[in-house]
Amino acid sequence: MMLRRGPWPWRARLLQTPGTQGRTRPRPPMPQVLCVKLCGNLKFYQSNLYSTVVPSDEITINYKHGLPLITLTLPSRKERCQFVVKPVLSTVGSFLQDLQNEDKGIKTAAIFTADGSEIAASTLMEILLMNDFKLVINKITYNVQCPKKEKLSSEHTTEMENMKSLVHRLFTALHLEEFQKKREHHLLEKIDHLKGQLQPLEQMKASIEARSEVKTNGLLWAGLALLSVQGGAMAWLTWWVYSWDIMEPVTYFITFSNSMVFFAYFIVTRQDYTYSAVKSRQFLHFFHKKSKQQHFDVVQYNKLKEDLAKATEALRRVRHCICSASRGTR
Repeated sequence: MMLRRGPWPWRARLLQTPGTQGRTRPRPPMPQVLCVKLCGNLKFYQSNLYSTVVPSDEITINYKHGLPLITLTLPSRKERCQFVVKPVLSTVGSFLQDLQNEDKGIKTAAIFTADGSEIAASTLMEILLMNDFKLVINKITYNVQCPKKEKLSSEHTTEMENMKSLVHRLFTALHLEEFQKKREHHLLEKIDHLKGQLQPLEQMKASIEARSEVKTNGLLWAGLALLSVQGGAMAWLTWWVYSWDIMEPVTYFITFSNSMVFFAYFIVTRQDYTYSAVKSRQFLHFFHKKSKQQHFDVVQYNKLKEDLAKATEALRRVRHCICSASRGTR
């Protein structure tokens, strides 16, 4: 069998040999190709060929190394961001604060339950992640589905609780003094702030008290003068104008009238008619009247005084604990 050149030199042709002329050689079967035609909606078939992609605005929760990762899209930068949550230490308020710190475009953020009830900021994230919830960012609501964690056995749960308690006690023992010093510093700043707010109110209160005291004392002296005039008039009428036989019934009715006045005072005020009680009542009456005239907020003043007393008592307890700890280390 030899090759020869033809009009197409790149094609190889077989020459017939003397023994092969006149006989037809069977050709091998041609390979068959199966063609598949795609009919219908092309998008429907393309959707089955690709994997599922998480939408860019969806909030997902995954667990990595035992800690939940909350992935969401920041509204300003349009970027996906992951937040690592410590379920035992983090709260709803701290998580929302982290969101606002990461994206300054978040003006309002809140978390609601599936039925629309708002969740308090002090709620632990561990409790929040037990059920589905709604995250509202800038008046846009996102439905968040929490993955269901496998239920642990009672023995494993008890061991975990004991471990958490042990870690908490160790942390408290190692960082107690540092925590107390920070709390002492915080209480000192709070006391200074409260004293700064109380200073102008104290000056106004002292001025109002001085004026109320002057008016109360004037009213008491006026009562004494009225009783003196009454006694002098009774004596003048008894010894110079009329006789005792005529004035005796008059003094009786005057005494009875005074008793009726005292009993009416008890019915109105529910207090015994004593000079100290009458003075205190009149002083408070003048004080509140002057306070309204000078726009002195008595409710705010009382609240600030209560907060100052609580902060002072808390500072005393903290300093006592610090002194006790320092003596124990010595």
